[in-house]
Amino acid sequence: MKTEAIVAAAGIGKRLRSKTRKPYLGISGKPILIRTLMALSSSSGIKKIIVAVNRRDVNRCVALIRRFRVSKIKAVISGGSQRQDSVANGLKRLDRDTEIVLIHDGVRPFIDNRLIKDSIDCAKKFGACVVGVPVKATIKETKELKNRRTKEQKNRKTLIVKRTIDRSNLWEIQTPQVFKKDVIVKAYERFGSAPATDDAMLVEKLGIDVKVVEGSYRNIKITTPEDLIIAEAIAKCA
Repeated sequence: MKTEAIVAAAGIGKRLRSKTRKPYLGISGKPILIRTLMALSSSSGIKKIIVAVNRRDVNRCVALIRRFRVSKIKAVISGGSQRQDSVANGLKRLDRDTEIVLIHDGVRPFIDNRLIKDSIDCAKKFGACVVGVPVKATIKETKELKNRRTKEQKNRKTLIVKRTIDRSNLWEIQTPQVFKKDVIVKAYERFGSAPATDDAMLVEKLGIDVKVVEGSYRNIKITTPEDLIIAEAIAKCA
């Protein structure tokens, strides 16, 4: 079953507080996005890759792909203001004979062949699959305490714990998220404009069960300055 990958990489990375847009920050000499694309292109299960980037970065991304000789890149396209817009643009560029669609964050550069293979195999069998890891931290639901604040406290919330959530069935969901083409296209056609934190959430709205494949704690999404430090350490140990 032919598999194409859509890489969402149009984010600017406000939380990183960097003048350079997040996908192009370097980790041990290579831009984050290039590391991600090289990892995906090394998988025998992926035939073609569509990269959705900020419209200002299309030429920049193409130049980097050529410089690092990344294979399997079908197209570099303009993404949207929201991640869902970028994925929707990518779905429009899929080949007719594509049967499986793998969607991955451009700033998760430590994806490996085992995760790619396992998630594709799962999607072929069940139609919808996400990668995730068990939650390790204690999770508490909170609510804001409504009280009179001083001027110094005006911009601070006072939170209290409502309950501690049982984490035994909680998983932190990552990417890749992999689907049969007809499933993800239908989900985006019906619910693509609805708020969603990931692609699987739109598929869930169709009433389709989404299976979970165990991922890796190394498969981090680079979001904050601290993540960059962790990413450098992972890269040096790879």
